[in-house]
Amino acid sequence: MDAVSFKQRFMPHWRHCFWVAWRLTGCTQDAEDLVQEVFLKLWMKREDLYGIDNDEAYLTTLVRHLYLDQRRKHVNMTGTPVEEIPVEDGDDVMGRVEVRDEVEQVARLIGQLPRQQQKVITMHDIDQLSSEEIYSQTGLSHVNIRTLLSRARKNLRVLFKKL
Repeated sequence: MDAVSFKQRFMPHWRHCFWVAWRLTGCTQDAEDLVQEVFLKLWMKREDLYGIDNDEAYLTTLVRHLYLDQRRKHVNMTGTPVEEIPVEDGDDVMGRVEVRDEVEQVARLIGQLPRQQQKVITMHDIDQLSSEEIYSQTGLSHVNIRTLLSRARKNLRVLFKKL
């Protein structure tokens, strides 16, 4: 697989991978590092990727497994839990802080939505689950899922305007 094909096939899923990684790590920089590592591993295995049916599900699994592997490796080597790793100073600290603040702000706004709207918008827009997957996990009808998504997005727009 050449670089152009690789980018066209997998880069549209970058945002989903980032959200999965962010939910696992709770840190924007760690999530970005994790996603970068996932795409590096993916690139190294690019000739073996033709049999994958669902790219997004494959990437989600890859993010989770890499996170767990890194966590196990770090705890085994240092005995220090991942949450206690000191944050290193970087060149773009302000940019990372701003992105982290924006992500936290969106999470807070989602937290202000009614429970069902929170659940559905998180499952659909952050976890990137399909309506069918949301249906199987919640039992909500497809019409109800669309309605809740629409209302959640509308309520988020209103909340953003109030900021």
